[in-house]
Amino acid sequence: MSRFLNVLRSWLVMVSLIAAGNTLQSFRDHGFLSEKLYTASPGLVNGLQARTFGVWTLLSSVIRCLCAIDIRNRTLYHITLFTFFLALAHFLSEVFIYHTAALTIGVMAPLMVASFSIMGMLIGLQYLEVEALSQNKKKN
Repeated sequence: MSRFLNVLRSWLVMVSLIAAGNTLQSFRDHGFLSEKLYTASPGLVNGLQARTFGVWTLLSSVIRCLCAIDIRNRTLYHITLFTFFLALAHFLSEVFIYHTAALTIGVMAPLMVASFSIMGMLIGLQYLEVEALSQNKKKN
């Protein structure tokens, strides 16, 4: 496996673990979301919304971790890539469309993680293609 894919796998595990921590924080105290993410409309954040956010974050965490384990699984790889597009779209829409979040470090961090992850995973697709082609050549 290429060095890049190994780095990508490590990145996915790290992002997954951070997301799991955010999940726990969302279930423990919904103030976390109003203080760090949805600072423009903290009154809209309640326990139900925080738990829903936590479940969504947990699902993303599990998908990303599974992709790190089986990075050659194309379907899982594409689903994982989609989780980052979904996160990017969510946070951008909360800032620029719904105005419930401001561009603070709490929002900039997930925007940067999603953006870097999308770039890394798109590059990783090229490495997976090269590996698949070289394995096909070895079989023939």
